Amino acid sequence: VQLVESGGGLVQVGGSLRLSCAASGSTFSINAMAWYRQAPGKQRELVATITISGGMPDHADSVKGRATISRDRAKNTMYLQMNSLKPEDSAVYYCNAWAYSDAGPTDYWGQGTQVTVSS
Repeated sequence: VQLVESGGGLVQVGGSLRLSCAASGSTFSINAMAWYRQAPGKQRELVATITISGGMPDHADSVKGRATISRDRAKNTMYLQMNSLKPEDSAVYYCNAWAYSDAGPTDYWGQGTQVTVSS
């Protein structure tokens, strides 16, 4: 499975961004996907998760009400719509996919996309 994020950039406080994560390869093995973020000097933080089959979106308290995770199964793409952005949302955002195959469970990661919120 290969994951490619896009949509990051520089935005002002209060602005919006939509991040995308395109999956390719053995996408049939993916059970769930997630967005993580990591700011300089901080641990990687789980932002939102979604299952591939049933949706079941879930969001971290830090973004609840401001972010929405979604997926388009036909396009093998996951999204993160972020509104009312704050400076503390600045981080590298990573796409994650949890897959299960005959080889067992595997985590896949994208290369990350930078989000910078300027005040």
